Amino acid sequence: MAPIRIGTRGSQLALAQASEVRARLMVAHGLGEEDFEISVISTSGDRILDRPLSEVGGKGLFTKEIEEALLDKRIDLAVHSSKDMATAIPDGLVLAAFLPREDVRDAFIGRTAKTIATLPEGAVVGSASLRRQALLKRMRPDLELVILRGNVQTRLRKLEAGEVDATLLALAGLNRMGMAAVATEILSAEDFMPAPGQGAICIETRGDDTATLALVHAIDHAETTTALTAERGFLAELDGSCRTPIAAHATLGEAGVLHLAGMILTPDGSAMHATKRTGVMGEAAMIGRLAAQQLLEEAGPDFFASWNAPADPR
Repeated sequence: MAPIRIGTRGSQLALAQASEVRARLMVAHGLGEEDFEISVISTSGDRILDRPLSEVGGKGLFTKEIEEALLDKRIDLAVHSSKDMATAIPDGLVLAAFLPREDVRDAFIGRTAKTIATLPEGAVVGSASLRRQALLKRMRPDLELVILRGNVQTRLRKLEAGEVDATLLALAGLNRMGMAAVATEILSAEDFMPAPGQGAICIETRGDDTATLALVHAIDHAETTTALTAERGFLAELDGSCRTPIAAHATLGEAGVLHLAGMILTPDGSAMHATKRTGVMGEAAMIGRLAAQQLLEEAGPDFFASWNAPADPR
C-alpha cells in the first residue's frame, strides 16, 4: 500500500499537529508510522513576514499552497489550524474532520510585566491579530500595539530580544508543543473571546476521495465539528477577512444544546457588539448565521467602515 500523504506547514506547531493526526489515524486503523508520509509545504504566509497579511492576500496564504497540492493529488489530506481556514474553501475540497479541541484561551506572555493589568503605561505589545489588538485596546487604550509576525518560536525570540514588552499567543499551540510554561497570564474566554476555530485542528481532503474521507471520518470529534460549524457560520455571514476583528466561541451543553457567543469590534477597540445564542446542535450553522445577522443589524453600516486596518483576525 502506498503511504498516506499528509500535507502540512513546516513550523514546529504545524508538525506537532500533523503528528497528532497521524497518531490518531494509526490507533483508529491499526497502522504504523511507515504507512504515512508527512509532506512539508512552504506557504506564502510563512514566507512573507514583513507585511500584514491583509496587504498580500489574507489568512488563506497559510493554506493556499497546501490546498493546491491536495487538488493536484500530491498529498491525500491536509492538516490545518482551523482558525487559519478561510470561510470559503476551493471547489473540490472539504473539511472532512476536526480533532478534539484544545484549550481555546489566549495566553499573555509578558517580559516586563506578568499580566496585562500590570503593564506600564505605553508598553509595547506585539501581535499580528487584529482581534487581539482590538480587545487589548479596549482594555488598555494606553498601550502601543505593533504587528509581530512569525511562528511561535520567532515571536518569542523577538520578545526575548526586547523588540516588544509582551505578546499574546494561543494557549492551544503552546500546549501542543509542551510550552505552556512561557505564559505569564491565561486570559478567560469570556473576557478575551477567542478567534473562530481557535484551538481546533481540521483535516481537509478532496470531496471525491471516498477512501480518505472514510479514513479520517474515524477520528472526527463530533462535538468539535458542531462547535466549529456554528463559529464558521458566524464568520461566513460577517464575511470575515483579514481586516475584521471577530471573535466567537461555541460549546455544547447538556442535552445537546449549543451555546454560541460572538463579538465584533472596531479595530481601535472603541466600539463593540456582542451576542449570545442557544439552539439545537443540528442547527449549528444557522445559529452562527443568525447571531451574525443580529450583530450586523445592531452595528449598522457605519460600524464596518472602520474594518480596513492592516492585520489578521486571529
